[in-house]
Amino acid sequence: MNNKSEKFDIAVIGGGPTGMIAAGRAAELGARVVLLEKNGSLGRKLLITGKGRCNLTQAEFDDKEIVKHFGRQGKFLFSSLASFGPEEVIDFFEKRNVPTKIERGGRVFPVSDKAGDVLNILERYLKINKVETIFHAEVAGFEYDLVMEGKKITSVKLKDGRDIFADRFILCTGGKSYPVTGSTGDGYTWAKDLGHTIIEPAPALVPVKTREEWVKDVQGLSLKNVAINIFQDGKKRDSRFGEMMFAHFGLTGPIVLDLSKKIGELMQKGETIVSIDLKPALTHEQLDARLVRDFVEHSNKDFINYLPELLPQKMIATIINLSGIDPRKKINFVTKEERKKMIEILKDLRLTAIGTTGYNQAIITSGGVALKEVDSKTMRSRIVTNLYLAGEILDLDGPTGGYNLQVCWSTGYAAGTHAASKNE
Repeated sequence: MNNKSEKFDIAVIGGGPTGMIAAGRAAELGARVVLLEKNGSLGRKLLITGKGRCNLTQAEFDDKEIVKHFGRQGKFLFSSLASFGPEEVIDFFEKRNVPTKIERGGRVFPVSDKAGDVLNILERYLKINKVETIFHAEVAGFEYDLVMEGKKITSVKLKDGRDIFADRFILCTGGKSYPVTGSTGDGYTWAKDLGHTIIEPAPALVPVKTREEWVKDVQGLSLKNVAINIFQDGKKRDSRFGEMMFAHFGLTGPIVLDLSKKIGELMQKGETIVSIDLKPALTHEQLDARLVRDFVEHSNKDFINYLPELLPQKMIATIINLSGIDPRKKINFVTKEERKKMIEILKDLRLTAIGTTGYNQAIITSGGVALKEVDSKTMRSRIVTNLYLAGEILDLDGPTGGYNLQVCWSTGYAAGTHAASKNE
């Protein structure tokens, strides 16, 4: 683009999934669109979602159920989900020759297990609809005028001195998670400069560091069908059931990631305990009864040789150390007190949270532009008359399982649709 004063109908800032769907949709409706991306390629973060497989969306087709997963903020999503929800997302990609499949927990993936296939479709969507993409377009800020309704942006200023003029602007810069992909939180600064309130960003869906050193002995061990309970001041503050994994620094895996935001909030107030229930299907009494039966059946076995009946092999040495029971003790000599101690460990294996691994490993960012300042139907700013905001830059974050990418699709599609309307 050589003409410095060239003007577009719509300028979209940010070439992630939100920006691509917004730009493609607006252009599909007839708008002349430019997409500004500071990297040399589009969708860098999209390529690493779902461990490179791209968890496209969540196969929960009831909007009310999806909204519940976002807590009090979730109702903001009703309008955009109604127009472009999970079924529409699946249909969008399948019509463009990317068949999908549903896996455990309702996670939707391309059959190919390749995030690159998803990105290729989005790039083709942009090309077919004649979106002009400018790479290495680092934004310095916005020029705007004061008008009767508030503020009106006139242009985007790039760091190389260029000005990009447009009638309307869509801000889709994401959050601060995985900064190596270009998500460095710049959008928050620009939105704040334009008058928006920014709810303090924090890493979300992020692994948790723990104080206890024994996690190093079980690193890499994945546990399914366990429960995690979070305690502070002796009170249970939150819980999840499902799959987790030990790491050399602490804990990760789906249910840990889902609890990480709450853990981060609690740690600011005081000591936060992560309790793992290794046998959530059994009450203390039922587990005790099982151990009593097992101890009779295996009475002549050494304690260490019985434990594979109860635990993954990799965990046995750690549990023995925590229980204090002599590993070579015969089962029929294990005391009632030792058995009770064992039950407590199995039902309440405690670790102390001391932090998270931060934005470098956070899947998403919590916080962002205050939702009360954005029209939930159109994604239009209530402060800047010709600005639309969509995706992770908004104060919306949900659990793992495709929920957050669905926010990108739904809000980006809404922003593109309404920004392209001459009547809005």
